[in-house]
Amino acid sequence: MVKHLVERRLADVSQRLRRARQELAVVDEQLRALADTADEARIRSLVSETPLAVKEFHEAQRQAEAMEGARQKLASQVRRLEAEMDELLYKL
Repeated sequence: MVKHLVERRLADVSQRLRRARQELAVVDEQLRALADTADEARIRSLVSETPLAVKEFHEAQRQAEAMEGARQKLASQVRRLEAEMDELLYKL
């Protein structure tokens, strides 16, 4: 590959990696909050033993699991971008 093309591609990948890492940090924070909410709902459902509390727990747990899935996708994207960046740096 021509050097200036590699440099341009490297700049693009670097920018995408920066954005993906920022998104991952936000998702991590949201996941912690959702996990805490799910844990509190679980405790409430165990203590109160009402159908409504159990339903609230299951809903909170589903939200936390969905956010975990989003986090895993982002983490995978970050790893792919890091690998692509390493490959481009090697080509330089």
